[in-house]
Amino acid sequence: MANDERIDKWLWATRIFKTRSIATAACKKGRVCVDGVAVKPSRTIKVGDTISVRKPPITYTYSVIGLVQNRVGAKLVPNYLKNITSPEQYELLEMVKINGFIDRQKGLGRPTKKDGREIQKFTDAAYFGFDDFDDFDLDDFDDEEDED
Repeated sequence: MANDERIDKWLWATRIFKTRSIATAACKKGRVCVDGVAVKPSRTIKVGDTISVRKPPITYTYSVIGLVQNRVGAKLVPNYLKNITSPEQYELLEMVKINGFIDRQKGLGRPTKKDGREIQKFTDAAYFGFDDFDDFDLDDFDDEEDED
């Protein structure tokens, strides 16, 4: 194996990106940093480098522990990188997942049937069974306003 490897090829080989062209595009857009510096796709990396990959809404951080020429199976990925992403980033991801049901991002189109069921389940839980307003008599509230 070589002593260094192209960043875009390594990102693809370690399954951080699905294709090498997506990894290359991410580098060109400035979403990939090596030791805090945005890099071009041709930048070579070595063992010990810290790589940050911004996949909105969070930034993943990896430590290079091995170089690889060809794409490896998912079970072999831990031999080549160590995920050192902070827990705060994963908490942010969970918050976005929860809020994503209510505030859909522009451009996502209509919710799928699955999204609709999850939204319904989420809103049902939010009402805690108060979705029926039969228990309330609106005339009682009007009378209180008239008394003032």
